[in-house]
Amino acid sequence: MNTTKMTMGQALVKFLDNQYVSMDGVETKFVEGVFTIFGHGIVCGLGQALDENPGQLRVYQGRNEQGMAHVASGFAKQNNRRKIIACASSIGPGAANMVTAAATATVNNIPLLLLPGDVFATRQPDPVLQQIEQPTSLSISTNDAFKPVTKYWDRVNRPEQLMSAMINAMRVLTDPAETGAVCVAIPQDVQGESFEYPDYFFEKRVHKITRPTPVAEELEEVIEAILSSKRPIVICGGGVRYSEAGKALEEFCEAFHVPFGETQAGKSACKSSSPYCLGGIGVTGNLAANTLAETADLVIAVGTRLSDFTTGSKSLFQNPDVKFVSINASRFHAYKADSIKAVGDAKAALTALTVALKEKGYKSTYQNEIKEMRAAWNHQMEFFAKYAYDDNFKPIVEARDPRTVEEFVELTGGTITQTSALCLIRKMIPEDSIVVGASGSLPGCLQRMWTTDTRYSYHMEYGYSCMGYEVAASLGAKIASPNQEVYAMTGDGSYLMLHTELVTSLQEGKKINVLLFDNCGFGCINNLQMSNGIGSLATEFRYRTEDQGLSGGLIPIDFAKSAEGYGVKTYSVRTLAELKAALEDSKKQTVSTLIDIKVLPKTMTEGYKSWWHVGIASTSEKEGVNTAYQNKEANLKKARMY
Repeated sequence: MNTTKMTMGQALVKFLDNQYVSMDGVETKFVEGVFTIFGHGIVCGLGQALDENPGQLRVYQGRNEQGMAHVASGFAKQNNRRKIIACASSIGPGAANMVTAAATATVNNIPLLLLPGDVFATRQPDPVLQQIEQPTSLSISTNDAFKPVTKYWDRVNRPEQLMSAMINAMRVLTDPAETGAVCVAIPQDVQGESFEYPDYFFEKRVHKITRPTPVAEELEEVIEAILSSKRPIVICGGGVRYSEAGKALEEFCEAFHVPFGETQAGKSACKSSSPYCLGGIGVTGNLAANTLAETADLVIAVGTRLSDFTTGSKSLFQNPDVKFVSINASRFHAYKADSIKAVGDAKAALTALTVALKEKGYKSTYQNEIKEMRAAWNHQMEFFAKYAYDDNFKPIVEARDPRTVEEFVELTGGTITQTSALCLIRKMIPEDSIVVGASGSLPGCLQRMWTTDTRYSYHMEYGYSCMGYEVAASLGAKIASPNQEVYAMTGDGSYLMLHTELVTSLQEGKKINVLLFDNCGFGCINNLQMSNGIGSLATEFRYRTEDQGLSGGLIPIDFAKSAEGYGVKTYSVRTLAELKAALEDSKKQTVSTLIDIKVLPKTMTEGYKSWWHVGIASTSEKEGVNTAYQNKEANLKKARMY
């Protein structure tokens, strides 16, 4: 057996550089590079290896460990999970900063490889800088915090353990059913220890991403359920995107006259212009999808986790005889909602079902309902482009404190509604632009309103709804798709939480466009708070006063001026005309841009025929809270138990 003596850090770099994936006969180098912020726990081990011989791996410099890991997640998502960028950090706070990013990746089934440094395996210098000491166990370190938020966790306490650790890491990262965050902790002393590694460990390794077709017994049961249905509806989930099954789903729905709604992860896997596309479904769904979902007698869930936002907290589907079919690569997800399950690849399953149902001559009984619902929603979209609110559309602004809107206009001069801004942005930016978002009210408006025929151009993280994902993931998407314009859709609250990789975009020469919707607060949660009878407490950005607490005047922030200091091209807009001009000029720029949009509070879309189950006080001295609790109890009676 031929061997080569090298350090564990050097072996890790060489191994990563030789990992590939193959799907449908197309081979792709899996690991693009390593994102890192060097600290004492990693710079002399893995850092030395990357300095001496990085191979074909590109080293990226992050500004915040959570941010750089979000960049890596955005990169992997935009590559439909065919490529990754590993993330390496020091021990202590560097590692802890990545825990949130790990959870975000795991919830969304995005491959993310984390390589945090760890305390000394020998324990000789303990306690070292940044080491957490637990008297119950000296084996515990910061990295144990990754265990509940990763799909695979390991600690390499001896250099020879690297081999089994990394092979298992790749097993999970390249498995469509199991992928998510992977943490391989590397103690700083072990990184520099040498071992005679077998040369075959470094041979090119191609991980096959296959398309398993559901077994015949499961397909037969699914076919029987569809044949028995009259008004089925399909839910297009993220599994459709990652399987690249959008065309197959469109052909399935066209063949059998079946409408489909989209989840946040599934949106843009199919074309919005498909006559069977109803747009977003669920709590952040639109009028068309949620209306037809109410009466559906069969829900065909393809590649979705069936989260509460997709199912309206299990209350959306009101037909008493409704049944569920779930097509999913994950058996765990396929079992949800007592579904008739078909475990396998979305594209392979849809193709097999299309052939079988054509032989049976199946058609749904829908007449003009699909066309009529699409037309009704398009009519409301036209309205959104012009107005903030109107009695005909029961705007949410009527249920809120109008004082905030009036004060905002007086303070900032902003007169733009969130809905009209989105309509203008869609009209102005290139059709193939990638839009990235994650939290607040923007993902809700976008899932309802955004349309595109460019596949994989809608990039939303909403499984974890992680504030701070937007700007960082936009850089990841841009690295993955350098020839497309990328727009980060972020609120002021999320931007303030984390936007440091905007500087990295300048360093890398990767232009991203930040569309910052400033409404002076956490507007989405303020709406939730006040609509349930609670006062506006700590959700608007207001000064503190001695007599009123956090109820003073709104805090104005000039985000454009701040970002200008980084070297970003910036714009401040308060009217639709100014927004139009800024969007047009931003397309001419070669550096990253930021448009500070002063958006009227309370001007987002409403929740069409949907309900979201949140914890509400069962006893209160406020009438509004008591009413909200009664409404919650009434809606619970309409929802499925599991």
